[in-house]
Order: sequence, then structure tokens, then C-alpha cells
Amino acid sequence: MAFENERWSESRRQGIVDLPTYYISRHEVTVAQFKAFADATGYRADPLALQGPLNHPVANVSWTDALAYARWLDARLRESEQTPEPLKQLLADGWRVTIPDEAQWEKAARGSEGRIYPWGNQPSRDKANYSGTSTTPVGSHACPECQYGLHDMSGNVWEWTRSPYQPLPFDPSDDRTNLAEDALWVMRGGSFNDAENNARAAVRGAADPGARRPFIGFRLVITRL
Repeated sequence: MAFENERWSESRRQGIVDLPTYYISRHEVTVAQFKAFADATGYRADPLALQGPLNHPVANVSWTDALAYARWLDARLRESEQTPEPLKQLLADGWRVTIPDEAQWEKAARGSEGRIYPWGNQPSRDKANYSGTSTTPVGSHACPECQYGLHDMSGNVWEWTRSPYQPLPFDPSDDRTNLAEDALWVMRGGSFNDAENNARAAVRGAADPGARRPFIGFRLVITRL
């Protein structure tokens, strides 16, 4: 596991990345949602991932666990008669449910102004769960100042991305979803047990794709791949 804070990083700035339209989930995936997947498929999840409060973000999930959940949900949405028609049309047009790449995650967190935190440029424990002792229910920290209406983009749990770790400036087209090469995968956002520095939107973490930790979870996007 590795962490990169731009204050002492040897990497250069990322520069401008062109991002096509995508949709990102308002909340992190919950224990209840991940448990529904495990129950439906018999997936061999870490038992600890299924034991937390149902409305808390799921944790103790690996990168491969997160992708497995996304692929299952993608298939369910394609098959279900209850899927809203606009979403069904996106999926029919080649969009996919997956986890965000690093650029998608950072854009969603920092907004159009490049904020230090999703809500602005000053830390606030009223708007995020960091420097704490445990996860909290998803969406329990109101953030009306967050540009895209998202919750827990700072704190609660680190969130997996589908981007392999590489020094800045990273190649946004490199968003492999296979394990063909030995690599760390990027996670973003900080967690409940991180200090405010790691809750900043620019801070990068990385972990082995098989790592299951009580402070790592994920959220989803719908995007073209």
C-alpha cells in the first residue's frame, strides 16, 4: 500500500485531461448492496465485508471484488424489467457499470473549480468523516456546497479506481481492468481514520488489487469503455 501527497511528491502536475460524459453514484456502495450481490451469486467475499451496518459503506473489499460487483450489477440492470428506460438505453448503446478511473473520480470530487476539498478549500469535519474511529452511514454528512451533490468523496472509506498507479502526469487512457501486469491500483478520497491531509481531493493512495482492508471501499460510474 502506498500514499502520495503532492506536497512532497516527486511527480509533476497532471495537466489537462479531456473527460467524456459519465455518471457517478451519489453514495459509496453499501454493505446491504454488496451483501445482495454475494447472496445472489455465492461470491466468496471476505466475511468482514458482510458484517458491518447495512447502511455503511462496504469495506474489506479488494479491487477485484469491486469489479465483480460492478459486472454483476451491469448484468442485472440489462436483464431487469424495472431498469429505468433512460438507463436501459445507455446500456444498450455501449455504456457500462464499473468503478471510476482516476480522472473521473478527481473531477467528481474537485468540481469545475479544482477545489482542495469537495466543498471548498478548508477542512470541515461537519462535511466528511475523517480523523475518526469508524465508518458512518453513507450520506450522513450533508454537503450542499459539493458541486455535483455527491457524498463521502472525502473520508469514510478510500475508494478504488480502475486506474493502475503511475506517477503524474498519468495516462488517462490506461484504465486496465485485468491483472496482466503486476501493479498497484489507485484509490482516492481518504478514510475515516485518516487525518485531514489525506482527505484532500488531490491525494492519491494505491494498493495491491487483492488487498482487503477495513478502510477501503468503492463507488460506481456508468461510462463508455
